[in-house]
Amino acid sequence: MAEEETTKKAEEEAGDDWTSALADQDDKASFDQLPGDSGGPARSGSAAGSQNLEFLLDVPLEVSVELGRTNMIINKMLQLTQGSVVELDKAAGSPVEIYVNQKLMGKGEVVVVNERFGIRVTEIISQADRIKSIG
Repeated sequence: MAEEETTKKAEEEAGDDWTSALADQDDKASFDQLPGDSGGPARSGSAAGSQNLEFLLDVPLEVSVELGRTNMIINKMLQLTQGSVVELDKAAGSPVEIYVNQKLMGKGEVVVVNERFGIRVTEIISQADRIKSIG
């Protein structure tokens, strides 16, 4: 019984320590601001907003272009050799889709620059359509 009373007294004293420690702190939590942050929400066009956007400019994205597709049975695929022609579902000269991180972002046309293929962007998908494709 003496041990129980000693334990209760120790708990009460510890509770007093916590109570006094909590009373010494402010009611509000404080957070350090990021450099260039004005404390308010970032607005497009504002200096703080563009400075926060700079954090994202180095994020790598996967950009891919789809020339077309086809379905093929295994037997036909095994017969492919060097020089074989695979017919795609698109006509020559038709626009190709441009994907960024596997999401359709626009359309373009194939060009050749210095003996390398490239894409000339002809259309950017609207922001509303991009949001719909995400959901």
